[in-house]
Amino acid sequence: MARNTYDVDESLEQEFNWGHYRRLAGYIKPYKKPISKILATIILANIAGMAGPYFTKIAIDDLIPAGNVQQLLGLGGIFILSLVLIGGCMRYRIYAITEVGQDILKDMRYDIFAHLQRLPFAYFDNRPHGKILIRVVNYINTLSDLLSNGLINLISDLFNVVITLGFMLLIDVRLTLYSMALLPVLFGLVLFIKKRQRIAFQILSNKQSNLNAYIHESISGIKITQSFAREQVNYDIFNEVSEEYRTSWMKAVKIQFLMWPGVLNISVLTTCLIYFVGIRQIGVSVSTGTLIAFIGYINNFWNPVINIGNFYNSLITATAYLERIFETLDEVPSIQDAPDAYELPPVKGAVDFENVTFRYEEGKDILHKVNFHIEPGQSIALVGPTGAGKTTVINLLSRFYDINEGSVKIDGHDVRDVTLGSLRSQMGVMLQDTFIFSGTILENIRYGKLDATEEEVIAAAKVVRAHDFIQHLKDGYHTVVEERGSTLSAGQRQLLSFARALLADPKILILDEATASIDTRTEELLQEGLQKLLKDRTSFIIAHRLSTIKNSSRIFYVAGGNIAEAGTHEELMAQKGLYHHLYQSQYDLLQAV
Repeated sequence: MARNTYDVDESLEQEFNWGHYRRLAGYIKPYKKPISKILATIILANIAGMAGPYFTKIAIDDLIPAGNVQQLLGLGGIFILSLVLIGGCMRYRIYAITEVGQDILKDMRYDIFAHLQRLPFAYFDNRPHGKILIRVVNYINTLSDLLSNGLINLISDLFNVVITLGFMLLIDVRLTLYSMALLPVLFGLVLFIKKRQRIAFQILSNKQSNLNAYIHESISGIKITQSFAREQVNYDIFNEVSEEYRTSWMKAVKIQFLMWPGVLNISVLTTCLIYFVGIRQIGVSVSTGTLIAFIGYINNFWNPVINIGNFYNSLITATAYLERIFETLDEVPSIQDAPDAYELPPVKGAVDFENVTFRYEEGKDILHKVNFHIEPGQSIALVGPTGAGKTTVINLLSRFYDINEGSVKIDGHDVRDVTLGSLRSQMGVMLQDTFIFSGTILENIRYGKLDATEEEVIAAAKVVRAHDFIQHLKDGYHTVVEERGSTLSAGQRQLLSFARALLADPKILILDEATASIDTRTEELLQEGLQKLLKDRTSFIIAHRLSTIKNSSRIFYVAGGNIAEAGTHEELMAQKGLYHHLYQSQYDLLQAV
């Protein structure tokens, strides 16, 4: 049985790539100044924290035996001040680290979203949208703890370990060596866990991605699901995908949680060893105050080591998600500006296809050596059988795909030589599946011309016959519509799309089945508006309803990867060829109805 796209695990990167963390450091670099302040605060707090055990040693070995109450109270006062200092530093650190970490996440999220805007249609055609969405939201959110606390705390803990070792060596070198006797066991544990944990979280990220993709697909297709009463089947599929995620989660956390108890047990065993050695040496080479202070420093030593172990856990976990994030950022747009691309000047609308050949996959040409010239202001209708390449023609003109051979020119400018922004800003594309964004009617019409006034929006809507239904909505042009315009009919959405295109005033207009969802009565009312929309601009019209294209300047019948017939409606009807047969078939069908 073929696997669905949501159930296909993405490939795993087997080698640990430190380059991901060098790239992550690039996001941290702009925040060097606030991070330096945080580090200075941490260092100050750590130094203050180191005084406690040393004060204890002085009190037990010197001040208490001597009965020096005054100095003992003074030492206690200094210790209390150190605790207040530590508390103030911690309060500042927590707030500042969180702010910096969230700023870094915002930068990463912006970069990946901006990059997705530049990727070609093919990237989105080949991937479930849920798997793309999870990288922008969930995977980046997973890095929150690593960036908000982990990296800064790592530096703090490393500094803490070094300072503590310095104090320990100052007090007793032999006990310090005993304290580090079990460190090789810790390193062995880290090496044992490292690879297993990373692979486990890679598998977990795959299953999480699969689950997110299926949920997204199910929500998008809920109307079809309910129409075919397929709910139970979808429940079963969801349970299967969800169970795979649960199983992979349990395996991953079982490995992850080996680190913390492992380090904790090693630290307890080390403390026991110091007690055993120290008690036997009390009165010989170790004083009581020295032993108590040393135990305090042992805790100061192993607490940051435990924290470093937890950070290492977060690091390995984050690696699985960083790989996916940077994989997306490394996706090279197949359609992008050439290094020497220039701005396309305002165009008149002449279009030339010169020996254009295009294929989606090797060996299967969709278009083969297509040639035509269109004068500015002409309207060109593209007709022909499904899959003949009609939509491909307009996709190549808009440079949503690049041709394999030949050239596509607008006013003599090859579309590959100009910037994408300057090219597409002078084109208007209207599709059969009109997309309406969440927001007001006014904002949707204004989408292609953000500086348009409300009066200009209303004028455009009146031309395309959208004004009548808009003014009957609850709040008129300020009525809020849901995502995809689900509260509007298909015909109303297309009328809004016409208004949006008219307001943007493109020099080249593309209508891909743009009137398919409009009823015949509305289409008759729209014809006058359409003529105004098409006036003085080059237009390409794809329509299976041939009555809508009879007045086009020329009609291209696309078949066999080329322009099989070209001419006006009257010329093609007189030829009694492919177009005549298609038109006659539609006419006979309408007569039969």
